[in-house]
Amino acid sequence: MKTLNDIINWILQSGLLVWLFYFGFAVGKPFIESKIKHAKTTQEQALWELALQLAMTAVNSRVGKNISGQEKFAQAVAEVQSYLTAKGLHIDTKQIQAAVQSAYEMSMLTPTVNPNEKESEKSGVKQEVVPAGTVKAIDPKEVA
Repeated sequence: MKTLNDIINWILQSGLLVWLFYFGFAVGKPFIESKIKHAKTTQEQALWELALQLAMTAVNSRVGKNISGQEKFAQAVAEVQSYLTAKGLHIDTKQIQAAVQSAYEMSMLTPTVNPNEKESEKSGVKQEVVPAGTVKAIDPKEVA
C-alpha cells in the first residue's frame, strides 16, 4: 500500500498528471473539432436536401395554375420559407430561391436541351465527316 501511495505522490509532485492532461487536450481537441465540423456539414447537407424536396413539391403543385411564372416563383419561395420557419429551420432567402430555381430546372416544365448538339443537327442537316487525305480534289477545268 505504501508503494502505491508513493507512486501517486510522485505522479502529483513531478507534474506528470499536468503533462498527461495537456497532452490529452492537445491530441483530443483537433479530433473533437473535426467531429463538430463533420456534424455541421452533415446537418447543412440534410437541410439543403429538405429545401430541395420542398421546392420540388412547391414547383410541381403549381404546374397547371393560370398565373405568371414570377408569381409561381414567389409563391413557391414563400411556401418553402414558411414551412422551414414553422419547423424552426432557418435558411437564407437567396438559398431558398436557388432551391426553387433548381427544382424548376429539374422539373418536367423545362425542356431538355443538349448543349453539345450542333445547330446543323437541330435543323436535320447531317454533315459527313471524311478522314483527311481521302477526298477527291476539285479540278479547276471542271468548275469553269
